[in-house]
Amino acid sequence: MLYVVHAYDHSDAEALNRRMAVRPAHFEGAQRLKEAGHFILGGALLNPDGQMIGSMMLLDFADETQLQEWLSWEPYVQQGIWETIDIKPFRQAAI
Repeated sequence: MLYVVHAYDHSDAEALNRRMAVRPAHFEGAQRLKEAGHFILGGALLNPDGQMIGSMMLLDFADETQLQEWLSWEPYVQQGIWETIDIKPFRQAAI
């Protein structure tokens, strides 16, 4: 099942610095997801000034259990980078 993830960072003055410190570990995790066939696409959400404020990912997991397993080790979750996470099942349009 596909899942779309919209995750928003904390908005305090140090949020971007914390994000950047954890970003290499987040990318390593995304690479692991890609190698396992779970990562479809993703990237940073930006504010109008082009500053990173969160993340968007499209992931493919067999079920909710696999999704929760990913959340249990995702560095941005574990290190408190994301303040809010919205995850919804996603159906790609067949056009």
